[in-house]
Amino acid sequence: MPSNNEPLQSPSDGPEKAPQHKPASLLDALTPIIALVAMLTTAVYLFSSDSSSGANQIALIMAACIALVVGAKNGYSWKEMEAGIVHSVSMATGALLILFSVGSLIGTWILAGTVPTMIFYGMKVLNPEYFYAASCLLCAVVAISIGSSWTVAGTLGIALIGIAGAMGLSVEITAGAIISGAYFGDKMSPMSDTTNLAPAVAGTDLFSHIRHMVWTTTPSIIIALIGFVILGFSTQGTGGSSDLESTLNILQSQYNPGIHLLLPLLVVLALAYKKVPAFPTVILGTFAGAICAALFQFDNIIEFVGDNNLLPAIALVKGIWIAMFDGYTANTGDAVLDSLLSRGGMSSMVNTVWLILCAMAFGGVMERTGLLKRILQSILGVVTSSSSLIITTLASCIGANLITGDQFIAILLPGRMLKVEYTKRGLAPVNLSRALEDSATITSPLVPWNTCGAYMASTLGVATIAYLPYAFFNLVCPLISASYAYFNFKIEKLEEVLEAEEVIA
Repeated sequence: MPSNNEPLQSPSDGPEKAPQHKPASLLDALTPIIALVAMLTTAVYLFSSDSSSGANQIALIMAACIALVVGAKNGYSWKEMEAGIVHSVSMATGALLILFSVGSLIGTWILAGTVPTMIFYGMKVLNPEYFYAASCLLCAVVAISIGSSWTVAGTLGIALIGIAGAMGLSVEITAGAIISGAYFGDKMSPMSDTTNLAPAVAGTDLFSHIRHMVWTTTPSIIIALIGFVILGFSTQGTGGSSDLESTLNILQSQYNPGIHLLLPLLVVLALAYKKVPAFPTVILGTFAGAICAALFQFDNIIEFVGDNNLLPAIALVKGIWIAMFDGYTANTGDAVLDSLLSRGGMSSMVNTVWLILCAMAFGGVMERTGLLKRILQSILGVVTSSSSLIITTLASCIGANLITGDQFIAILLPGRMLKVEYTKRGLAPVNLSRALEDSATITSPLVPWNTCGAYMASTLGVATIAYLPYAFFNLVCPLISASYAYFNFKIEKLEEVLEAEEVIA
């Protein structure tokens, strides 16, 4: 018998019926994509490199609106599609928190003299002719050690960009070298989240996955290093600062560089190596930078605040506070150094967060309304062989990066959909896991509205489109993976894996 708070139901009342959804046609699925491509192309034409400052966001939102209309036509309610948007945006929450915290980290590290110290020692050690290759190799080694391309870019990356600018070298090529090395190391590290996710989705073990990736990543990083060596010898620094010695003297007098100022960097690298999650790692690194600033850069902070009416202790707090939310503004007297060191703060990441939110909204609608699934099904329909299946996987993951704006979705969706097909064709799961990483992980920083592309552009201060031609590793690796598939080279069969497991048993 119902209680007084429960509505009476007639015998004819049954459970609420699930909404009926009309299957999406290929035209339905392609309409928002075609509209997005057209609007993004127009945005780049009209606004050039500034398109990510608002134009791309509008294009993504308008494309999401078109996808909403298509979804409504196919019987999806607003609540269902809204839930898809909310779920998609929630997946990016961790990345957004990291972005804001990295903004604060950059501000406090410059204020503390940590970044100027890295620039100071880097300019003394790094030869301009080998600078790009050395940057790539250094980032690769550190990324393998800690398993995070984002941490490498947010620490060593900002210093290397500063060194390049001070030496008059190309910051675009340097950004490409940083990203190439960071993603190679991230991809080959057993501590990386994507390196663990890909084999989990494919159904293989971590170290079999890493061993199988060696065949595509090793030639890719060698080609990238050769490219950076050639660029290093064929391009010369323009002497952006008056000269090397002058720049070193300015850094010495302004920030008094020393090994002790690298403590915040060591804190971050140690925490990352211990697999402490990225957000608390960066926050603790920010606090370490704030402490170093208070201890060793007192005069610089007072000058930075510029308010003689405040007590020194209050000015100290205010200066660190400003660096965290609005970044640091350098006043060294050298225009190039000032532009390199006037950076950071949470506010500097607002535009990037805006871009990511719009991209995730579009991807959420595409996924929830089945439009992305329909595209993947159509792509799968052209598979005629094992080779074409692997190439299709690569293309699907790159497409998912473009559509959803998130590398994790680009690994999960195609991986789940194509896993059964690999088994049907007698292919070992390591082929799928390698294809997922060779495409979804590697190309994510090449998409301006992808979480990775937006992060790299904001952190390094170089537009995605500007560094894209120089991210050699990220460009070459998918091509090598596709060529292996085409020539059936280093493609493991399922029965070979089973036989090996039986021998071991």
